[in-house]
Amino acid sequence: MAATPYTPYVAGAFVQIGNTVTFLANTAQPTPVQCTTSTSNGISYCQYRIFNSGTQLVFLGYSANSTTANNNAVVVATTAASLPVLPGSLEIISAPCNAYFTAITSTSTSQIYITPGFGV
Repeated sequence: MAATPYTPYVAGAFVQIGNTVTFLANTAQPTPVQCTTSTSNGISYCQYRIFNSGTQLVFLGYSANSTTANNNAVVVATTAASLPVLPGSLEIISAPCNAYFTAITSTSTSQIYITPGFGV
């Protein structure tokens, strides 16, 4: 009888755990949107897949509450808490589960998509 080769289970690099949310980044940051997760497995931080589908550099603000997310979304001149996301780029970040997100641009608008999950 031949031995059956062992095939390990390989999880996906990024496992979605909630619905994707979207908003339009503008020169005045929009009201923060909450990206909820269907599960956090008892942990306080999740990963988020951030996609800037537009043509503008955006400065992302995020936090466990909407006020701080809004305050963090500023165009960086010298130093700021915002995260720059290049046009057409995809980023994966860690943030509190069920976090709030918003973004600001220097000019024009850019569509942002955020998907909660685990992994990179």
